[in-house]
Amino acid sequence: MPVARVVVDVMLKPEILDPQGQAVQRALPRLGFEGIADVRQGKRFELEVEGPVDEAALSRIHEMAETFLANTVIEDFTVKVEKAEESK
Repeated sequence: MPVARVVVDVMLKPEILDPQGQAVQRALPRLGFEGIADVRQGKRFELEVEGPVDEAALSRIHEMAETFLANTVIEDFTVKVEKAEESK
């Protein structure tokens, strides 16, 4: 049965303060990494989906992201199909 990897990336909305990203940004110069103007930290979910990733499957994944994976009050998310392959 074909298996596809669908990736859901979740990031804080641009207007939301990102203290973890700011902490990383402040640490970079101390570690010798110069020239980084901004850092935003997020979450990545890799979903292994059995069967076809059709409109219905993507709709369910969007629903999952909206209701469970992301807090849509403060976070945005994107969904993309990364690869499809035959399972063993």
